[in-house]
Amino acid sequence: MNIGKIGLAASAVVLLAAAGCQSERISRVDTRPAPLPAAPAGNVTAAQLPPPAPASFPETPPPAPETQVAAIDPNAGAPAAPSAPVTEGGVAGVWNVSVGGQSCRVATPRTKFGQGYRAAPLRCPAPLDGVKSWAVQGSQLVLYNDSGSQVASLSSSGAEKFNGTTSSGSPVSLTR
Repeated sequence: MNIGKIGLAASAVVLLAAAGCQSERISRVDTRPAPLPAAPAGNVTAAQLPPPAPASFPETPPPAPETQVAAIDPNAGAPAAPSAPVTEGGVAGVWNVSVGGQSCRVATPRTKFGQGYRAAPLRCPAPLDGVKSWAVQGSQLVLYNDSGSQVASLSSSGAEKFNGTTSSGSPVSLTR
């Protein structure tokens, strides 16, 4: 008898749940608005554009023959900048070096050594691979080898850049 009452109760619950699902109170969640009707695009025509109107600039008379006009030669290079003052504090640090088309790095700490301060090249080609020290002489940065011979002499080319030549005449530049 208990099984009959439980079965009857379960059947009633299932029927009530099924009846609730048929209710209009529960609407679909993914309702979408109706699509818009297509609008006419019109006719496309092709035609040649009219020629552009001539520009109207106020006419200026040509300069008088005695007027002097300055001209700049586009092939001329920039004027050489005067060498900036060089200080030991401005040289100390790590530099990117370009010598003979090859690149390397040189550390220039302010540790006293030889004619000036210690220098440490990193994977530099000759002759910069032998640099052991550096010094400031006037407005020049001079690099020396372990025997004290000059390897390169460079001038400041503005902030954070030096340009010069090695003792063999190869161009060398240091940049940060």
